[in-house]
Amino acid sequence: MAQVVLKDLNKMYDDVHAVKDVNLNILDKEFVVLVGPSGCGKSTTLRMIAGLEEITSGEIQIGNRVVNDLPPKDRDIAMVFQNYALYPHMTVYDNMAFGLKMRKFPKAEIQKRVQDAAEILGIQELLKRKPRQLSGGQRQRVAVGRAIVRHPQVFLFDEPLSNLDAKLRVQMRVELKRLHDRLETTAIYVTHDQVEAMTLGDRVVVMKDGWIQQVGEPLELYGRPRNRFVAGFIGSPAMNFIETTVADGAGALWVECAGLRLRVPAERSARLAGKRRQAVVLGIRPEDLHPATAADHADLTCEAVVDVVEPLGSEILLDVKVGTCVIVVRVDPTVRLRQHDKIRLAFNPERIHFFDAKTEESLQ
Repeated sequence: MAQVVLKDLNKMYDDVHAVKDVNLNILDKEFVVLVGPSGCGKSTTLRMIAGLEEITSGEIQIGNRVVNDLPPKDRDIAMVFQNYALYPHMTVYDNMAFGLKMRKFPKAEIQKRVQDAAEILGIQELLKRKPRQLSGGQRQRVAVGRAIVRHPQVFLFDEPLSNLDAKLRVQMRVELKRLHDRLETTAIYVTHDQVEAMTLGDRVVVMKDGWIQQVGEPLELYGRPRNRFVAGFIGSPAMNFIETTVADGAGALWVECAGLRLRVPAERSARLAGKRRQAVVLGIRPEDLHPATAADHADLTCEAVVDVVEPLGSEILLDVKVGTCVIVVRVDPTVRLRQHDKIRLAFNPERIHFFDAKTEESLQ
């Protein structure tokens, strides 16, 4: 097992700066997920750790070794790709054993490692089959098993579940989590799916345009996003954003726009005091809005009109119009509303976020 340290890591492709000054300390036995949209630099960062991409500048440490100039085979890592990359003419056993055979491991040791990995993954009965006889989920288990038998210091996963259907992805997420708990090996996982990132990672690294935007535990990113990008990327459905202006009135600060006037919660007023008559972006998650009741303070409610109703069984998503804005509200499945119905919405004051309109940094 080993920690992985990235120092001032950069990658240039001609004039394209793909990875920019990445600094990250991944602890021993930690499961860290790199997440972000396509082109954000997450896979390039992983491939530099693996040695599959040359770094332009910076330093990579695995354990206590600087591995910048080491080839992949000498870095003591194992990688699982989106493409399973199994040899079609070999059995499952031979696919899992191939890397060990190439390294001249004794036959008995190879057999023990393959059997142990197959037991961990529940694929003992598949060892004599060829890849064409396997389902997508079974092939992915074999690819993971091929990595496990290496007993590496670090596992690297590059979007390994992208080729699976939705139900199988959920199942494999659970299995990967159990696998990490059992093996206690450092793991770095790349995905564009924020749900995967939230459910798998001990810590999550959110990337955009080659820069790290924020690093933290999943609920920290959800509850205290550093900027508007992180706030909108983490959480499903995404956070609602409303462009407002800060105003004074009745001894308090307010944010307002067409169809909306909300009192700023007292604990947020200090951060917005210098923004009077300036634009700020209000952020509120769909789950932090609800149909107003008599218990809700009028200063934290607004009128809305239902535009679209999306019944999902366990919940209902409402697309509603507030003035000229369209926002999403998550409500209980017992709520009965139809298109064009009027509704009064209440905001959870503890969950309102504000972002600078220019820098998009959080004003929490």
